[in-house]
Amino acid sequence: MQNFRTRYRNRRYIGHVSILGTTQLHLRSPLTIALWSLAFPGFGHMLMNKYLRGYALFLWELFINQITHLNLAIVYSFNGQFDAAKSVLNERYTLLYVPVYLFAVWDSYRTTVDLNKITLLARRENAPFNNFAISALEINYLDKRKPWIAFVWSMTVPSLGQLYIHRIVLAIFTLSITIVIVALSGLIEGIHYLILGQVAKSNSVLDPQWLLYFPSLYFYTIYDAYVNTVENNKLFDLEQRKYLTDQFQSPSFVIHKGAKIDANSDLCRV
Repeated sequence: MQNFRTRYRNRRYIGHVSILGTTQLHLRSPLTIALWSLAFPGFGHMLMNKYLRGYALFLWELFINQITHLNLAIVYSFNGQFDAAKSVLNERYTLLYVPVYLFAVWDSYRTTVDLNKITLLARRENAPFNNFAISALEINYLDKRKPWIAFVWSMTVPSLGQLYIHRIVLAIFTLSITIVIVALSGLIEGIHYLILGQVAKSNSVLDPQWLLYFPSLYFYTIYDAYVNTVENNKLFDLEQRKYLTDQFQSPSFVIHKGAKIDANSDLCRV
């Protein structure tokens, strides 16, 4: 159930509130989005709220990286073990990696440019949109939240910042991926031994193939939570300003005094 019904069909809407989250159009830097796709395919599309395409590219990257052992080869290359890096690569699937990777970067840049144009048109059209959604499972509404809180919660466990700003689907996805990566990489166990000062044992329990996924995922969730909190606050201000403008009289409106009309004058007679 939503507190909004379109009386006239508008071409573009600046935002939409559903029980699963708040989706909106806002201006983004195409270069920034492309760089996130460069860090990990799919991240750029998720930042633009294009979740299905983002999830598909993310899972493809995870799949193709695992069967080619690319992360392991990168670790060996950074340590100067180039022969070991060549030996672990799976040549059968390596060439499949490059086209999809380049497509993710190119498509995220192209889509950002297009969405920026649509955002400007939607702002000019200024169509009404809903600010409240309720169902048997969830309630979502526009309100102001603190970006630094989203930042801090995302630093503790990836996906908590997304839950704070009610990005439910993305939060479930990132939390599931985080659990898989942390479990298979041995990250928690490695940190435990590192705190105890057992550096050699800490290194031995880590799986570099899985561990290399974590930094990009970790910093992405922090960035996504912070930026979307800021933009949701702007969307709240926009909706509130539109509501007050439509429902209340302008403070600059002045009622001018005119000549007093006598009740017995001809103007008042029928």
